[in-house]
Amino acid sequence: MKLLVVEDHPALRGLLHKHLQRAGFVVDTAEHGRQAQAMLGLSRYDAMILDLGLPDMHGLSLLAARSATRNNDLPCIILTACDALESRVAGLDAGADDYLLKPFEMPELEARLRAVLRRPGMRSERRLRLGNLSLCPDTRDVQIAQRPLLLSKREVALLGELLRSAPRVVIKDHLEERLYSLDAAVTPNAIEALVSRLRRKLLAAGADSSIETLRGLGYRLVANAS
Repeated sequence: MKLLVVEDHPALRGLLHKHLQRAGFVVDTAEHGRQAQAMLGLSRYDAMILDLGLPDMHGLSLLAARSATRNNDLPCIILTACDALESRVAGLDAGADDYLLKPFEMPELEARLRAVLRRPGMRSERRLRLGNLSLCPDTRDVQIAQRPLLLSKREVALLGELLRSAPRVVIKDHLEERLYSLDAAVTPNAIEALVSRLRRKLLAAGADSSIETLRGLGYRLVANAS
């Protein structure tokens, strides 16, 4: 899943980026509100982690501005050093889904993210399935015929996008947006190479579904003919 972290403190922003990437998320970061607002218009995110004390605007102003972007229903966890009750109430009333006081522990932030993404209407599913292939997005556990299949984090992310849309086609541009951060150096054949590796692993593990390539368009996951 893809996150936007909006935090003006360089050390904390870097720590969040590193930790959440290690946890399996695709992460974009912004250091001020205008930058974050532009990014919300460029890419689709699954959740936003938002510091209220931004240098150019109050975080709640950015939260309100999301309604004018393609992320109008974006779940948001607020980070703040202010523990005043009225501040927490204002954040939740403005549309935030959760509130975390600084300082905090990274495992708690991860747990709160998982909880927000599991709520009704959010995009986190308990388990995605097609034939004997299944994936739990929360734990990145992949199984074929109830046997575990070891995949890289990006292969799991690709499989998740294909499973969510199966058997519909997922266009290549959408996969690039979902699997890579905005500042990532993506080679022209990165998606093709990733699809090829995942296709080989599914075949070798005995999956009864496969990835089809539609030239010039994208990819889809379909059940194999009996």
